[in-house]
Amino acid sequence: QVQLVESGGGLVQAGGSLRLSCKASRSIFSINTMGWYRQAPGKQREMVAIITSGGSTNYADFVKGRFTISRDHAMNTVYLQMNALKPEDTAVYYCNAQDPFNHWGQGTQVTVSS
Repeated sequence: QVQLVESGGGLVQAGGSLRLSCKASRSIFSINTMGWYRQAPGKQREMVAIITSGGSTNYADFVKGRFTISRDHAMNTVYLQMNALKPEDTAVYYCNAQDPFNHWGQGTQVTVSS
């Protein structure tokens, strides 16, 4: 079992940056895959970026070149650096861990104004 707590969301203007953090309640060293997903109003939840314990990453096409996912095993934290934000990035962002069961955080709101 692992609890995930996201932070770092907020309101930002288009073109701005935010860094999301996902703090786990235990060591993430053995958690194979962690990632960020998002859900906008009226839309399904979608994958944004994932990272394996070995550091391999995968990004959705709509964030490639703008977002960077990373994990800090010493801090039990996964980060999502978001640059060049667009209004369409507005959503609730959720942290996910698969160990192999699916665990979700409570989400953090990101709002990008035009």
